[in-house]
Amino acid sequence: MDKIRALVVDDESSVCEAMKAILEMEGIEVIATTSSVDAVDMVRKNSFDLIVSDLKMPVMNGFQFYEKVREIDTDSIFIIITAFGTIPSAVDAVKKGIYDYIPKPFSPDEVRLPVRRALEKRRLERENLVLRTQIETRYSFQNIIGNSPEIRETFRVMRHAASSESNVLVTGESGTGKELVARAIHSNSVRARRKFVTVNCGAIPDGLIESEFFGHMKGSFTSAIADKRGLVEEADKGTLFLDEIGELSPPLQVKLLRVLQEGEFTRIGDVQPRKVNVRVIAATNKDLKKAIAEKNFREDLFYRLNVIPIELPPLRRRKDDIPLLVNHFIDKHKNKAPEKNITGVVKDAMQALLNYHFPGNVRELENSIEYAIAFTAGPVVQKEDLPKYILEDKKLSQDAQKIPIMPLKDAKGQFEKSLIIAALIESGGNISEAARLLNVHRQNLQQKIRLLGIDMVSVSPIK
Repeated sequence: MDKIRALVVDDESSVCEAMKAILEMEGIEVIATTSSVDAVDMVRKNSFDLIVSDLKMPVMNGFQFYEKVREIDTDSIFIIITAFGTIPSAVDAVKKGIYDYIPKPFSPDEVRLPVRRALEKRRLERENLVLRTQIETRYSFQNIIGNSPEIRETFRVMRHAASSESNVLVTGESGTGKELVARAIHSNSVRARRKFVTVNCGAIPDGLIESEFFGHMKGSFTSAIADKRGLVEEADKGTLFLDEIGELSPPLQVKLLRVLQEGEFTRIGDVQPRKVNVRVIAATNKDLKKAIAEKNFREDLFYRLNVIPIELPPLRRRKDDIPLLVNHFIDKHKNKAPEKNITGVVKDAMQALLNYHFPGNVRELENSIEYAIAFTAGPVVQKEDLPKYILEDKKLSQDAQKIPIMPLKDAKGQFEKSLIIAALIESGGNISEAARLLNVHRQNLQQKIRLLGIDMVSVSPIK
């Protein structure tokens, strides 16, 4: 970390010298001046992590100096030095944004403690900035890997979603990256600097979900020992990501609908509605239209959520992206075994991955590469380094390739015909007995025999 730099401003040179000596003992690089006017010029030319200024100064007092500094630099932490009689003024200054005050005359400890707190705040701010930059890079569209037509179409819709404030519904099988897409949309939207709050609608117990969503007031139930903000309130002015939205109970669906329609909610035990401004991104691997037909999901809520629909294709529909994803995951995880210097996979290992159907989608592929990195001797992943179930799946794929491909409707008809012929042979051509074996009415079976063109002579025993 770079050395901390501080500016000390006080019209008394003895105070400047004392403060400079204490701060330098803390390992801080200090510039001191007795002129507030010169200090403003220094702030223009240099960046300071910490500024310590007297309150009572000629030409420009501490408050006026603070206002000037904030016009130039909004990041530095500002501490006021104040005589005992002006402490109430210093307290008011803290309320206006000045970090803290130091009483005059001061002891070394009276300087060290607020300065250490201020520098810890500065350190956390810097760490958060680095973390936020990493997150924004990680979830940028460019880092959702793929070049297939299906994923390029997904990128196109995501860009429109990011430039909009409309609600989004992300659908797709487990492991396709629904949360990754939601975070990417948030990180590229005008709400990027605000919170991204994730709620797994299927993971919260029924008895707690309303309190988790909307919060509660102290005393509203036995364990409510204090007021609590809910996740909806936490996401105010940011993005609320509702994962597994299809698991949300009907009563909660009604209350969520109110948030989407009216922009308000009520904590448990409260009578006063609270306003909230959230952008909702929901995700599900369920067929919500089927859930609507079965009366398990509200149609009006579906249309409120489904303003911008994004359907993520399963990995088996975008196999051209597998080599890109494999290289991406090797780069991501190879540092877990740096001594192996992993550079890629051999051709037959890649072919095994291309042959596999990946029911767990991209998440399963990533796990497979992480497994292979752990088991390979390096520097290139061999076929035998892959998980066994991927290699064993090849036989299933070969067996499947022996089945002639045909329209599903024709396949169903062919299977039905084979089953009826088997039952007729078993029953010796007796339609009533065959109907009993197949658990259908005799008349229905006769109709099927005619429709499928089954020759009864061929299934009757030879006399």
